[in-house]
Amino acid sequence: MNEPDCLFCKISAGEIPADIVYEDDKVLAFRDIAPKAPTHILVIPKRHIATINNIREEDAHDVGLLFAAAAVIAKQEDIADEGYRAVMNCNEAAGQTVFHLHLHILGGRSLDWPPG
Repeated sequence: MNEPDCLFCKISAGEIPADIVYEDDKVLAFRDIAPKAPTHILVIPKRHIATINNIREEDAHDVGLLFAAAAVIAKQEDIADEGYRAVMNCNEAAGQTVFHLHLHILGGRSLDWPPG
């Protein structure tokens, strides 16, 4: 189920180009257009879920697949051994700007804690 006005749904449908680094039948991953680290990739479910607050019990498997894909992508990008951050923002105050669930993979440099 996709939302017609959602940027990430349009990317998933191939209507908007993206630098895709991983894809399977449930998950799509592409490079962030405004990277905050040398490696900054967004991993999305192909099915629209707006925020973490909208995850239902029946979505648990698909959300887990985002993290499984992140592990594959980190190896593919050669950041798995050095370390990387996998994070989701929920709503505007946390920095979410596109309301389609997405996991940020950030790596390729030292990442401070706490993050901003």
